[in-house]
Amino acid sequence: MLLAALALLAGCASRPTVPGVGIDRDGPLPNPPPDLAKVPDAQPRLESIRSGGPNKPYEVLGERYEPITGDEPYVDKGLASWYGRKFHGRPTASGEVYNMYAMTAAHATLPIPSYARVRNPANGREVIVRINDRGPFHKGRIIDLSYTAALKLDLLRGTAPVEVRRITYAEIRAGNWRKPGSEPAPVFVPDTSPGAPQRETTGSPVAAAAAGYWLQFGAFARLDGAEALRQRVAEADLTLLPLLTIVREAGLHRLRAGPFPSVEEARATSARLRDEGGLESSLVDKR
Repeated sequence: MLLAALALLAGCASRPTVPGVGIDRDGPLPNPPPDLAKVPDAQPRLESIRSGGPNKPYEVLGERYEPITGDEPYVDKGLASWYGRKFHGRPTASGEVYNMYAMTAAHATLPIPSYARVRNPANGREVIVRINDRGPFHKGRIIDLSYTAALKLDLLRGTAPVEVRRITYAEIRAGNWRKPGSEPAPVFVPDTSPGAPQRETTGSPVAAAAAGYWLQFGAFARLDGAEALRQRVAEADLTLLPLLTIVREAGLHRLRAGPFPSVEEARATSARLRDEGGLESSLVDKR
């Protein structure tokens, strides 16, 4: 029984400490592979789900968990975390070896194996992961992502709110888990292109067209991604709220703040938001 419990807990960074199984603190490995942001999402396919093994009821820290074994929909909101070198190369609850650079995740009750779409509401990014491990077991956390999945969602700085939606067998058979071709995934695109192409605005048209130095926080295919990030930036610094605008440019919704009177002030604001709030931005010169 003890060995079974250790095997269940071994694959997840959020597991409780087990005496005698101490490892160095978790985190990234040195020199990760290049272009991890371009790693494709997991491709949902029909895989048989055993009623036993990693899908049988279990108990951790006094909490009992009943894994889903049917083709039931599942939607939840909560905190996501990620796990890395501490478990890289070790067995997951499924028996597969954990690869922190693959698009996988650990979940307490989703079937093993199954697939889920995970969305970061702060920036609109979404990924599809394959569930092959159990965890997390910290209150409030609902999913433990692989390093690459967390990187693609911009969650490597720690825990953050996410939305998790299971992709059911019915959706896989119908093929309707794929996004329509007219709806590309949200992307982060620093503005480095010269000139000022035609634009539509969803903020203040005057502010969007004003000359000067701007900070761009992200570019999204969908407006709600830009709106969510605008709220996050405003919460980090309320004084920026009057300066924030969403510009429709080159087919993307771009969240910007400005104009700043000088490049020095723009850069100082960018550095402060990065250091204090973990918010990345790029300088846009619209003089």
